Amino acid sequence: MFTVKPWSSAEVVHEALAIGLFEGKDSWSGLAGEYDSRLGGQLSNLRKEGDISAKRGRIATIHTMLPTGVKRLYFVGFGKKEELTFERLREVFGKLFRTWKQAKRTEAAIALDTFTTETVDPNEAAHALAEAYYLATYEFPGYKQKKSEPDYALESLTVYTAADAAEIEASLFVGSVYGKATNSARTLVNTPGNLLTASDLADYAVELAKRYDFDYEILEKEEMEQLGMGALLAVNQGSKQPPKLIVLKYQGKEQWENVIGLVGKGVTFDTGGYCLKPRDSMIDMKTDMGGAAAVLGAMEAIGELRPEQNVLAVIPATDNMISAEAFKPDDVITSLSGKTIEVRNTDAEGRLILADAITYAKQHGARYLIDVATLTGGVIVALGTDKTGAMTNNEALFEQLLEASMETGEFIWRLPITEKDRERVRSSKIADLNNSPGREGHAIMGGAFIGEFAEDTPWVHLDIAGTATTKKDGDLGPAGATGVMVRTLTAFVERFE
Repeated sequence: MFTVKPWSSAEVVHEALAIGLFEGKDSWSGLAGEYDSRLGGQLSNLRKEGDISAKRGRIATIHTMLPTGVKRLYFVGFGKKEELTFERLREVFGKLFRTWKQAKRTEAAIALDTFTTETVDPNEAAHALAEAYYLATYEFPGYKQKKSEPDYALESLTVYTAADAAEIEASLFVGSVYGKATNSARTLVNTPGNLLTASDLADYAVELAKRYDFDYEILEKEEMEQLGMGALLAVNQGSKQPPKLIVLKYQGKEQWENVIGLVGKGVTFDTGGYCLKPRDSMIDMKTDMGGAAAVLGAMEAIGELRPEQNVLAVIPATDNMISAEAFKPDDVITSLSGKTIEVRNTDAEGRLILADAITYAKQHGARYLIDVATLTGGVIVALGTDKTGAMTNNEALFEQLLEASMETGEFIWRLPITEKDRERVRSSKIADLNNSPGREGHAIMGGAFIGEFAEDTPWVHLDIAGTATTKKDGDLGPAGATGVMVRTLTAFVERFE
């Protein structure tokens, strides 16, 4: 896909060549100036007339009409040089790749050094380029009958740079891994619930384990009953589909120590149970396994990058359905930890299955925990659809995760858990815990409930209910699943100390 070469001359032959432009005269004196001279100053005239602009996000397509060389020049505007960031660069690359996709380009080149500044070096630019390519050109294949029109995709992209080719290739590889793993998560989340049951999710995880030589374990319903996973089993009671507890183990160190536990909510469809969701709220509940998808996407990236860390992924998988056997409000259930739970809301099921999964992760060596879940509508009310809510019991662990999120551009915002919040979760008169003590601070109640099972183990909870999907197409992908937190979890694991 990517070929790295040093720049030779304006005689190189390509269907398309992208050149970055910054405001000011300097950028026009480089490669853009070389092509301007070759075209007799026509590019300068087009820039004066506004057809070529250095404003951020502006892309101008110029047909050279030359007998040899590049057929089309794509001038990509970035605005002021000092304002360029990795995130902005990735977004503009995304816009460029979507432009090329719409134009059905199958071969192109990028003059990488025209996309760099003192703060964004060629290696970072290469990572942003590769990540943006896979994110921006992603499409969920869907289930429509095949179109007669052939699909066009970029088959070859030449990256011109004066930087060290081996380092650039390594950065392109890492960026590709981040992008592809995010897309894998997107596809899982976009898949309808009838085609992605708990069993299907387990089969997917086993394939992943075999591909990357992970140890794995799939706990069946009978084993859960023997262990006493009453919380996960309660949520599954109304379903014809059996539950699965998916466990993947990546050992990047000689000793199984300092293990990072990644726990993802895998509710493959959520009706709300007897606390039934209204129709509009039930649509798109196939996406309620976004946390599981994020963890599986991160494990794919970890399998490719092989960091020197130990990682345990635990995914409780089930749907939440209604039948004569389904669990009910007022039921009292006993979790794997032994703690009893009064069920006040059957639609607060995610925290129940995560409770057993977190206990299981701790029993199998996890010393640090991060759970990811499309947990509450309350987090959307609090933070909107562009921010992931976070809660923690450990400042140092949260700071490391926050740094990873800032690096990947996946914004997270911390919500507090106070002693009064814990008291509300413990407010049941007949059990240890209450799974839904009221609407006030609902997102915090969900996090506080899960924290009762993390106990003293350093832990961060990520509520991705707002960020797991988007209703609008963007520069880095279409409407639908976003694959949020795949890249943040991967970056966190890679750099964990």
